[in-house]
Amino acid sequence: MGAALGAEMVTRREFIDGVAVSAASLALGRTTLGTNLETTAGTNLETTAKSYTRIVGANDRLNFAVIGLNSRAYAHLSSLKANEKAARITHVCDVDETILNKFAGATQKEMGEAATPLKDFRKALESKDVDAITIASPDHWHTPMAIAGLQAGKHVYVEKPCSHNPAEGAMLVAAQKKYGKVVQMGTQQRSSRHTIEVIEKIRAGEIGRPYLAKAWYSNTRKSIGVGKEAAVPTTLDWDLWQGPAPRRAYRDNVHPYNWHWFRNYGTGESLNNGTHEVDVCRWALGVDFPKRVTSSGGRYQFQDDWQFYDTLVTSFEYEDKMLTWEGKSCQGMRYYGRDRGSAILGTTGTVVVDRDGYEIYDLRGKKTNEVKAGGGTSSADLVGRDSMTDAHFGNFIAGVRTGAKLNAPIEVGNVAVTMLQLSNIAWITQRELHLDAKDGKILNDAEAMKMWEREYEKGWEPHV
Repeated sequence: MGAALGAEMVTRREFIDGVAVSAASLALGRTTLGTNLETTAGTNLETTAKSYTRIVGANDRLNFAVIGLNSRAYAHLSSLKANEKAARITHVCDVDETILNKFAGATQKEMGEAATPLKDFRKALESKDVDAITIASPDHWHTPMAIAGLQAGKHVYVEKPCSHNPAEGAMLVAAQKKYGKVVQMGTQQRSSRHTIEVIEKIRAGEIGRPYLAKAWYSNTRKSIGVGKEAAVPTTLDWDLWQGPAPRRAYRDNVHPYNWHWFRNYGTGESLNNGTHEVDVCRWALGVDFPKRVTSSGGRYQFQDDWQFYDTLVTSFEYEDKMLTWEGKSCQGMRYYGRDRGSAILGTTGTVVVDRDGYEIYDLRGKKTNEVKAGGGTSSADLVGRDSMTDAHFGNFIAGVRTGAKLNAPIEVGNVAVTMLQLSNIAWITQRELHLDAKDGKILNDAEAMKMWEREYEKGWEPHV
């Protein structure tokens, strides 16, 4: 376990030379890099890029570009600082000049050296110096940006959710296999020592046979109001901010955070926060895609521009197990004294685990063991600096440099993401979905299956 979480056992690293960068344009369509490249060039570019692999010294640090700098990126900064013996930040990218300059200043202060600030992340992909990118942009950019990075020969750390829709998730998994670089999703609890420990205890029979898992999230978010069309701030590149999403007029209550609650850009609270706990629950149960999904909920607390639910109860059903998620964006009532967490119930007991530790109960609910590993995780914290994220970055760096096994490789992380995207589809269509357990695709419901993918702005479509 220690080796999997470490960041400093370094023997080598590799990266694709800059000749591969032309391929990045193929990930986003013809217009994104202002070129007129034909997609048929992709195979030749990929082959050429692979021929430029090189090995460098064991003491060399990985160069990172951090993309999307408003909130969660500060945890990326903190964790790269924690792993500074193996990593440095050479580029920081954001379409909002104000956010960009603030983060660039913080980077210089924390890392002790300046990073190149860029409004257009694609310029970072052109740099031969960049080995890896971290993505904390709005959700609609996650997959297109990650694929562009892979095609430019970069390793990728992408925040959850790794995609905006199920088709994108499958596309990103395919891209990782095609280009062969390391891709880790930011479900940092996969690198939590106490969570790994309690999962091992569950596997060893601590609570008998686990068959029911409950995940929850409680917060007291405020109303986003009713926005109005407004002039785009002079510091913001609104066209690049929208990127692959169909174009909408700028409104004054979307940027820089409330995009989470607009379906054109965001994925709702299920993907924003539920991904973490649902991933832990399915890890504990040892399950992948379910056979049936149901979702009930609505926007109850406020009447405003919020396009998702503020309250949602979702059930994922398997042959002999069940997983549920309850999200309350605007009602802070806690369960088990926690804002968020996972409860795994088995034939002889229960485990309750969150980011700060775990408790074990017998069949009657009497506590038999407790492990405290952290302090006071709050659902209101929009940054989330913590030792788990430090370890998760360390694991990613070790995966790049030594081939260490990833704790949340994209093919694993994408399962919980796809499950919760399917719960969104079940909520939108207001009916239960029956799934193919092999890949999560919806069976016998053509209308719901149309939501498996999205419409893109012409010329900005991602391509593997």
